[in-house]
Amino acid sequence: MLDFIIKRFFQVIVVVLLALTVVFFLIRISGDPTTLFLPPDAPKDQIEEYKELLGYNRPLIVQYGDFMFHAVQGDFGESLRSQEDALGIVLSRIPATFQLAISALLIALIIAIPLGVLSAYKRNTVFDKVGVALTVVGQAIPSFWLGLILIYFFAAQLKILPSGGGGTAIHLILPTLTLAAYSVARFTRFTRSAMLDVLRKDYIRTSKASGVPTFRLIMRYALRNSLIPIITLVALDLGVLLGGAVITEVVFSWPGVGRLLMQSLMNRDFPIVLAGVFIIALIYALVNFIADVLYAYVNPQIRVK
Repeated sequence: MLDFIIKRFFQVIVVVLLALTVVFFLIRISGDPTTLFLPPDAPKDQIEEYKELLGYNRPLIVQYGDFMFHAVQGDFGESLRSQEDALGIVLSRIPATFQLAISALLIALIIAIPLGVLSAYKRNTVFDKVGVALTVVGQAIPSFWLGLILIYFFAAQLKILPSGGGGTAIHLILPTLTLAAYSVARFTRFTRSAMLDVLRKDYIRTSKASGVPTFRLIMRYALRNSLIPIITLVALDLGVLLGGAVITEVVFSWPGVGRLLMQSLMNRDFPIVLAGVFIIALIYALVNFIADVLYAYVNPQIRVK
């Protein structure tokens, strides 16, 4: 088990470093940030002086080596706009993003697990067919489009919910529903599949023939034995929600890491972008690492693969 944990942890480090490497080169070839911070008519010598100050006049590979040397120490430099610590700015936005992602995850579980259980128990009925159709639609709808539709109906037409912003629980409703929609569809389909596998087992048929009440049969025997793969999916989906929150935060002007990253990309504030990518990649990789370790602990066969 220790060898398995060490191997998976090494993979976490590799994933984070690769993410930083890819994003570093992508943003470097996207444009020169100095053009946004100097007047359009700035003389050439002033531009070159500013590039030298920022270190952008050096060869790209040298810039990359210097960046990685400081990044592994947690130093991503200062924001080009606010002159504040880039990593500190990103970390200050993490609570808002976690609040949105965890709220969406809880809503998805509350809705999806009962729907998946009922759909499996009432297999091939109208309820099951409607549920399957909704999961397909839920996974196909783009989150930004759904967010705009919800804003149109609940904010613009009915005027009962705010269209964006943050600070209160009511501001959380629309972005949470938008972000949770995909996970509801995914969890429902996965719960239905896991339940169908368990409901075909001999011990379920035997319990049913023995007169075990339906509710007890479903909740104690079937659902309980279906939870291991569902828990694994939930752990992995938390990372997906954190990454998917970027678009939702932009649509609803939610003050999280996603919106900060988009603003920083538009402003070519490279230290903020790289610090944000580091945090998101690290969280996503660690969530997957924890899920792998827990699954390997429950299922020892995974450790030898």
